[in-house]
Amino acid sequence: MKKLLPSPFLPEIVNGYAIGGVCLIRLAAIRPKGFPSWFGIGSENAAHRIAVEWSGGDRTKCGVYIPRRDTSSRLNSIVGGSLFPGVHHLASFSVEESADSVSVSLRSRDGETRVSVSGTVSDHFSDSSVFTSLDEASDFFKHGSFGYSARRGSGRYDGLELRCRNWSVTPLNVAKIVSSYFDDERRFPKGSIDFDCALLMRNIEHEWHGRESLCCDEDVGA
Repeated sequence: MKKLLPSPFLPEIVNGYAIGGVCLIRLAAIRPKGFPSWFGIGSENAAHRIAVEWSGGDRTKCGVYIPRRDTSSRLNSIVGGSLFPGVHHLASFSVEESADSVSVSLRSRDGETRVSVSGTVSDHFSDSSVFTSLDEASDFFKHGSFGYSARRGSGRYDGLELRCRNWSVTPLNVAKIVSSYFDDERRFPKGSIDFDCALLMRNIEHEWHGRESLCCDEDVGA
């Protein structure tokens, strides 16, 4: 995983393993703070994320490095990385959802990203996970709300923080999972990566806040 991370990021290790994933996000009524909900827009989004840590002054900070963002919103793809943090690539999404099941697939317009996930809501957290419990997994991903991603045409990394007013996760029993990023054996040789678990969150009230950017010496894997 170190080979995929630009300086100053290092993999955050959980029980001997680095953690990567895909965060599939449906946004609804997104608008500037203080505007009415009818002013907001909705979109389907995906972020490939790697849990990282880096030195911040006299302490180690934790969050995520985001090598790739995809969105169904043309507006997000145009202004992402300029008016607000994070370059977003335009993609086509197909979503089917019920009270007890979720199916999401996407294909980016540039052909670089393909993701397909389907599963059913479960009361049981995976016994084979590197996390010892659902609460441990929930706490880990909760502190990964601070993310950095490459800014277009520069060696700087935009910071974006997710602040949730409520937080609740449910185990998802996955029947199918495909990710062109994590399935690429040029990045992850056969046997070096394995699926761990999936979590579902619904009806989360939240805010996005831009944070200070980072400047890197090397643009490795960005």
